[in-house]
Amino acid sequence: MTRALCELFDRCKTEEFPSGLAEGEVTSLAVSHDRSAMQCHVRFLKPVRQDVLDQLTRKIAKAYQLTRLNIAPRYEMSALTEDYIGNLRENLEFEHPSAKGLLADSEWQYSDGELRISMSEAAQNYLLIALRKMQEKIEAETGLRCPVTAQIKEDAASEQELRAIEEAREKALQDAAASCAPAPEERSEKPKPKPSRKPAENAGYARPHVERVKDDDLIFGKLYQDAPVPIKDAVHSFDRVTIEGDVFFVDHKEITSKKTGKEWVKLAFDVTDLSNSIRVSKFLAKDQAGELVSAIKTGMYLRIQGKVSFDTFEKESILEPSAIIKAKKKIRMDKAPVKRVELHLHTNMSAMDGISDTKDLINRCKLWGMPAMAITDHGCAQAFPLALHVVDGKEDQYPKILYGVEAYYINDSAAISVVRGSRDGSLDGRFIVFDLETTGLRPAEEEITEIAATLVDGGTVIDTFQTYVNPHKPIPPEITELTGISDETVRDAPELQDALERFLMFAGEDVLVAHNAGFDMSFLRTACKRLGIEREFTYIDTLEMSKIMLPDLSKHKLNVLAKELQVGPFDHHRASEDASVLARIWLKLMDRMKNELHGTKISDINPLLAGLRAESKNLKNYQRYHFIILVKNQVGLKNLYKLISYSFLDHFYRKPLMPRSELIKHREGLVFGSACEAGELFRAMVDGKDWDELKRIADFYDYLEIQPIDNNRFMIGKGQAKDDEDLRDFNRKILKLSDELGKPCVATGDVHFLEPEDEAYRRILMAGQGFGDADNQAPLYLKTTDEMLSEFAYLGEDRAYEVVVKNTNMIAEMLDPIRPVPRENYPPKIEGSAEELQQLCYDKAKRMYGDPIPEPIEHRLRQELEPIIRQGYDVMYMIAQKLVAKSLEDGYLVGSRGSVGSSLVAFMSGITEVNSLPPHYLCTECKYLEWHENEGVGCGVCLPDKVCPNCGKPLTKEGFTIPFATFLGFNADKVPDIDLNFSGEYQPRIHKYTGELFGEDHVFRAGTIATVAEKTAYGYVKKYMEERGIECSRAEENRLASGCTGIRRTTGQHPGGIVVVPRDVEIYDFCPVQHPADDPDSDIITTHFEYHSIDANLLKLDELGHDDPTMIKMLEEMTGVVATEIPLDDPGVMSLFTSNEALKYTDDTPDPILGNLGCLAVPEFGTKFVRGMVNDTKPKSFDDLLCISGLSHGTDVWLGNAADLVAQGVPLSQCICCRDDIMNYLIGKGLDPLMSFKIMEAVRKGKVAKGGFEPGWEEAMREHEVPDWYIDSCRKIKYMFPKAHAVAYVMMAYRIAWFKVHIPLAFYAAYFSIRAKGFDASCMIKGDAVAVAKYQELRRKESDKTISNAEKDTMTTLEVCHEFYKRGFVFEPMDVYESHATKFLITEKGLIPPFTSMPGIGEQAALGIVSERENGRFLSSEELSIRCPKVSSAVIELLGQIGALGDMPKSTQVSLF
Repeated sequence: MTRALCELFDRCKTEEFPSGLAEGEVTSLAVSHDRSAMQCHVRFLKPVRQDVLDQLTRKIAKAYQLTRLNIAPRYEMSALTEDYIGNLRENLEFEHPSAKGLLADSEWQYSDGELRISMSEAAQNYLLIALRKMQEKIEAETGLRCPVTAQIKEDAASEQELRAIEEAREKALQDAAASCAPAPEERSEKPKPKPSRKPAENAGYARPHVERVKDDDLIFGKLYQDAPVPIKDAVHSFDRVTIEGDVFFVDHKEITSKKTGKEWVKLAFDVTDLSNSIRVSKFLAKDQAGELVSAIKTGMYLRIQGKVSFDTFEKESILEPSAIIKAKKKIRMDKAPVKRVELHLHTNMSAMDGISDTKDLINRCKLWGMPAMAITDHGCAQAFPLALHVVDGKEDQYPKILYGVEAYYINDSAAISVVRGSRDGSLDGRFIVFDLETTGLRPAEEEITEIAATLVDGGTVIDTFQTYVNPHKPIPPEITELTGISDETVRDAPELQDALERFLMFAGEDVLVAHNAGFDMSFLRTACKRLGIEREFTYIDTLEMSKIMLPDLSKHKLNVLAKELQVGPFDHHRASEDASVLARIWLKLMDRMKNELHGTKISDINPLLAGLRAESKNLKNYQRYHFIILVKNQVGLKNLYKLISYSFLDHFYRKPLMPRSELIKHREGLVFGSACEAGELFRAMVDGKDWDELKRIADFYDYLEIQPIDNNRFMIGKGQAKDDEDLRDFNRKILKLSDELGKPCVATGDVHFLEPEDEAYRRILMAGQGFGDADNQAPLYLKTTDEMLSEFAYLGEDRAYEVVVKNTNMIAEMLDPIRPVPRENYPPKIEGSAEELQQLCYDKAKRMYGDPIPEPIEHRLRQELEPIIRQGYDVMYMIAQKLVAKSLEDGYLVGSRGSVGSSLVAFMSGITEVNSLPPHYLCTECKYLEWHENEGVGCGVCLPDKVCPNCGKPLTKEGFTIPFATFLGFNADKVPDIDLNFSGEYQPRIHKYTGELFGEDHVFRAGTIATVAEKTAYGYVKKYMEERGIECSRAEENRLASGCTGIRRTTGQHPGGIVVVPRDVEIYDFCPVQHPADDPDSDIITTHFEYHSIDANLLKLDELGHDDPTMIKMLEEMTGVVATEIPLDDPGVMSLFTSNEALKYTDDTPDPILGNLGCLAVPEFGTKFVRGMVNDTKPKSFDDLLCISGLSHGTDVWLGNAADLVAQGVPLSQCICCRDDIMNYLIGKGLDPLMSFKIMEAVRKGKVAKGGFEPGWEEAMREHEVPDWYIDSCRKIKYMFPKAHAVAYVMMAYRIAWFKVHIPLAFYAAYFSIRAKGFDASCMIKGDAVAVAKYQELRRKESDKTISNAEKDTMTTLEVCHEFYKRGFVFEPMDVYESHATKFLITEKGLIPPFTSMPGIGEQAALGIVSERENGRFLSSEELSIRCPKVSSAVIELLGQIGALGDMPKSTQVSLF
């Protein structure tokens, strides 16, 4: 809905609007968060001159006190009008004064949708950018795409004439300026500051001056003297503009012209100064862009000069730079001589609350010279290792890190106080159930407006009482809205004294009952005290009572209790109604108290409820508070880790709760602080607790906290404080408490972000979580010492210094330097592991190669075993050996991952199948051995078949040429990492077995931390902007999203990581533990720290689940074939990678879906991407398959690298495919082995791609005739796969492919049962035509980019279904009596699908059908539905449609007629 301009800006009178402007329709409005700037689009009926619009803008801005207002006109035009073209000309001449002379005789013609302007060639060059901007302006204002072109006049002025015009004009301006300049004044000693360069209204052209810039700072162009402006202002500039800001996103792109083939680079990066953000973009020839592109990096602070224009591709304004220089960023500094210490600080590990990174906070405190800094995240310690990583080994250079948490505290040790007072009596006796209405929440300042009560006696309602009270003050509107009591209602009501005396007479000496009695009693006591009435009360709080008696309710408001206890609806928030319904609730609660808990007297209530609470151990209905815990020493650190663990494992309810009873037990080595306004002490103070009670609460803490009043200003809006002075009084009261108790009082900031402007990120995150007050952010940024002293100046200079500086430093000095994670490694111990490992290796070597062991093999074993045992890695090997042996014993193969296959010891001890020795022949009978190293054969499998020259037996072909250095480092100094792929269905059993080996309480799942991902952050930003109608640039969206990214969201678990703790230590010596994803119902316990944080201290085993071992297990069970006996040089299998002939299709027609290969659905080679690689490389050997596996798993190894080399004719075997290739190749070229190893490591980690070769490496390679293309290939690689990993994967894949060729139905049964995702029996079993039609439908969606991930999975499965049909196989009808629950069954001609392949039937429902059919046949589909309730009627109907029910009738009923 649009509004008129005069309606929107109604502070300006209509007559003040120039003619025709008042009725302009505002179509879009954007307001800055501080409401100081505004931009609006206004649709006018006819063109408005710019000077008229500027005049109006100034009036509105002044009326609304805006620092900036931009009114952008919009017009509805089918073609440009003369008036509009006239405006364009005026604007051009105003913005470019020289244009007036240059275009004096020009003609402006509009026809055929194009605006043509006649001018000289010199004018065209001068106004080129201006004309482009004019085109953008026309499109923005009218929506018309109107090219603006210059028509060169034949009698055009020469460049000399143009210069003459410029010089004459400049001289005239200078003369005019000199004639009106004031007489010069005497110079004062102190020079005046230069005024900022603001152009006067009629100023002419002034030649800009070039600024001198250091060569090291100049990145691009020539910088003219010009003061930087905020980006929020720069985006609306029409001329040259200068900005400064941080580079936070770099997006350079290489572009090749399709017409000319010329290569360009689009320089593009986003810059922010936190007022706004803008994309900086410029096209450069590729040969000129190299140094500039590499110079611009994220995190730089730059000064950029250029012109803002509209980028039609980006569809927003960009800054096209003419100069880029390095600039020095201004940072807030702490200039106090003695610095404070921040004792209350949150990092981005405070879930969805803290914003700033731990490293940034520490570095800022270091920059400021703060002696220490606390980390107190909400309920967790996950920032501890991050902080250690920053300061480790450099502690003397950084502030001391004080480790702690802000806990969610529960005071469970307090006695049950549902009943307060000394009066006793029968539960069937007299009770006065009452309620008050008031003008606010604070009894010292607010008044009672209504008193209502109900007399209950003998379990029935006897009488009622009600009176209004004249408060003699206005009732706030929100109170009237809540209660219905207005000023009119109480105008003639009784005075407080009269009303109170009547109520006390009605109540007599009876026990009072109220809901949240503390509130009502505080007003009642205050009123009695004010009137001089002395009265002792005994009262009962039904709120606390209901929390204990009805713990399953999430809320315990009156309306919730009324519904739960079925006492009838009522008009909530009126004292009379509340008292009446509370009386009925009270009677229900008393029935339960008497009948279920066997109470008889009032004095029974507290002990009975205490026992009930102790039995339930349920803390969810306790009042929770914030509570600061700081670590004093290493004993305290372990106690904190225990407390955090118990809070997650035993006391989690929405938050990890920390009960007082546990705090008391584990207090040693810890320091307790009273926290913020959400702390127990502050809450008690706000609730009006008496001084003795406040002292009792405060006495539990070691120090008390006060915070800036801006942190708590929200309390004024909530009615918990009257004004700022009230908030200061709270702090004064806490300071007084600290004095009386002799405890230090400290001023803290409750820091949630680093800079004031960072509140925007927290605002967006909180809005995304549904917080209604997200836009009212407190200034919770890290404050300097002076800023904090200023905040507490009202305490007096000495006391402010005491709480801000002296006491915070005193607390910091009380705490020992702490290391949150031990420095040492704690491997588990297995007695005799070194001897057992050696025995296993030498025994297998002798069995395989004979005794004595051949020297090359024994040498390699010695070379590996010596460092493995010396460094204590033998335990790791033996653990892996025992796990693999257990899996093999239970019938499941294990695949090795990573580079463990590089170790011959791993092969000889049975951990991996990968033999890392060079290629060789071996006779299993007489142990004949024949080496074939450095002969161009990459692995033994590729050797030709051969028989033993000694005994005539066929020789086995072994070895894959993998150096041990890949696994343990060139000097055996790398920490080994043994990763194993177990069958997915066997994985839980191997995890359990690990617990049996080391003890269940010493084995934990490796924890992970899930943070806000970039895509999620964008969603939060988009939602925030849309809900508030704010428009912002894509660059600003990028900036806001990047600020929300990386903030802790939840926790998780590594898919297979197991952390083992030695038996002589506890997990609490390293970190806390918890359930993954904060799920209290999970039976899995993970490390609280992200597992990488402790992988140098504790052994992590990667026991991953994988489909390949599961498939092989199923294939072996179906066929009886032993997978390890399948030859790895089977010609039929090898042919799958060059043709599909081995699949024996039913026809030879070329198939556009399947293509000409046969490796579809083969692990490692079945995806479209890898099949494309296979098609390009035409692999002919096992070694070629290893190359493809390595290429497919690397980053920037194939596309733009090896793919181009292969296309140019470089053999696949010579390309860099796996990381080991580099080391082997360079050593073969004659390079030093250590240098070869270092180059391999640098390349495979992407270090060369990022920072280039180390000095001397490239020269050494060239000296040894390493070709340029090889060196260039190294420069592009960002990550490389180890050859051992590729070998293990391809061996598994090859065995599975063997079944595809030789026992195809078993292959498809296993594939569809285990690997296929999205199998839909409702369409896939209906024949090839249906499957192909569905595939083509999804293919169209893929082309349109509307396909979902689930549909992509279905598409892949449809391809395999099509191949299955193409080979002449069929899916036979599903049968309710024959089909398996989850697996495809083989028949003579095809497969029978399982029940789970039908959409809507889950595994449990399928197992239910299979189980029920054992109890007898189903008489009807109706009976099937009854006996299998987890199967819906719709699914049963679908089963009938596809014939799965046979001739089963629908109903069991028999007709007699």
